[in-house]
Amino acid sequence: MSLKVGIVGLPNVGKSTLFKAITKKQVDCANYPFCTIEPNVGVVAVPDARLAELARVSKSQKIVPAMIEFVDIAGLVAGASKGEGLGNKFLSHIRETDAIVEVVRAFENKDIVHVTGKIDPKSDIEVINLELAYADLATVEKRMESAQKQAKAGVERGLKITLSALEKVFAKLSDGRGAREADLDDEEKASIKELQLLTMKPLLYVVNCDEGQLKSGGCRLDGVPTEQQVPLCVKLEEDLASLPEAEVKEYLAALGLTETGLDKLIKVSYELLGLQTFLTSGEKETRAWTVRRGTKAPQAAGVIHTDFEKAFIRAEIINWQDFVTLGEAGSREAGKLRIEGKDYVMREGDVCNFRVGV
Repeated sequence: MSLKVGIVGLPNVGKSTLFKAITKKQVDCANYPFCTIEPNVGVVAVPDARLAELARVSKSQKIVPAMIEFVDIAGLVAGASKGEGLGNKFLSHIRETDAIVEVVRAFENKDIVHVTGKIDPKSDIEVINLELAYADLATVEKRMESAQKQAKAGVERGLKITLSALEKVFAKLSDGRGAREADLDDEEKASIKELQLLTMKPLLYVVNCDEGQLKSGGCRLDGVPTEQQVPLCVKLEEDLASLPEAEVKEYLAALGLTETGLDKLIKVSYELLGLQTFLTSGEKETRAWTVRRGTKAPQAAGVIHTDFEKAFIRAEIINWQDFVTLGEAGSREAGKLRIEGKDYVMREGDVCNFRVGV
């Protein structure tokens, strides 16, 4: 499962520096189906300490972590929805992503001029979100016109649902708010999914601070849920990304931190998309596989190989901690291995062996 997160922001807020830090952590993706990537895409591993533990027990030849793609989107300016700056190119690239990370600037630096002439994270957010809303409004208006013409010929149920969804979303967008705020049921959401509305995508804020702000906890956004923002010092992250692992740990310890901001961003982005991990472990490899929360066992098996979903018989599942403590054989003997069928909903950290027919 290839996952894309678009990094957006106004000019000179640290967006490109953040992407450079991510690119330095880029993994060798030669073994993955999405290995042919453009220069503006960084494929990075989702940090997961469990993999090394499982690999040690299984004596695995290699470890394959879950992956996430970060896409560096061209800088946005006011009026992008009307073609200002890179305008339409910028917006079309965002439409192709699964989620959006907005970088906003909280640090002061006289040598780096802010495009608006002042440091105001809330203002940055308003500009970006308003441009995304305007772009969505144009898309929705166009679709509404088409749906209304179809309605004149006799409204069928599916069209009624689409029109209802469009009207609710239109009301929010006209108010400068996001489509995600519209009260839509599952059918209504499905009816407009093809529009790939920008303001319907999950959204996360990166608040770019200096080291002093980071230590004092002084770069939080008021009015934004804690789980929707990641304060970090982008310049520090760029420096850390180029250091050996041992030096990174020493540096973090000196700052009183347990993980890099970049690792936290990667994990939070993964969670933002409603994803979870199941694991496989053996002598050949220990691997993390990505599925959406609520995925059932046959569909999880299908992530490994599409034929496995159709030929699914059962899943043999061990909690990863039991696997590390007892091993596969020991877990089986201790009754820690569970046999699950087609209705089993996958849990975070399941170590799986899928049995399939031929």
